Amino acid sequence: MKKIAVIFHSGQGNTAHFARHIVIGAQSVSDTEVSLIKAETVTSNPDQLLDFDGFVLGSPTYLGGVSGPFKSFMDSTGRLWRTQQLKGKLACGFTVSALPSGDKQSTLLSMFTFSMQHGMIWVGNPFLPEQQNGVPYDQALNRLGSWTGMMAQAGHSATGQTYAPGDVRTAEAFGQNFASVLARMTEQVEEVL
Repeated sequence: MKKIAVIFHSGQGNTAHFARHIVIGAQSVSDTEVSLIKAETVTSNPDQLLDFDGFVLGSPTYLGGVSGPFKSFMDSTGRLWRTQQLKGKLACGFTVSALPSGDKQSTLLSMFTFSMQHGMIWVGNPFLPEQQNGVPYDQALNRLGSWTGMMAQAGHSATGQTYAPGDVRTAEAFGQNFASVLARMTEQVEEVL
């Protein structure tokens, strides 16, 4: 059984919404156990990360970077970094902001750098944007065109929030892809051993 932690912070509920859809996608892969974990709960006990094979990291984009609570989670793993206890585990990231760009790329790069410093293996977003094939923009998979990780857009109001169906589809496909990559890598390692 492969164990994945979807670790996120959500200020307005938007990141939590997409985290739940990533879980749905990841759970569709057999022999995969997925835990949805608020970043704030890891900060006090980062050793719980040792129980997982892979991490999906999620934060809203605030002022061009991860949120304060998500950064606190990242900083709390310093002891694990010094001993490289997360080395070789898989990681990927996703972020949400109100605007199509919103400087989400810098948020994903922060997560990427965090993962690389821990010696983790980064999994990107492998889906071509479907609007180039005639799929309506709001329905398109990877409509925001991000390969570093998953990007989603939420409007400025959390009340009665609706999300582009393409972003929801992308979240589920992103979770499924991550779990599939973890399964393939585990199989390859077992074959070598």
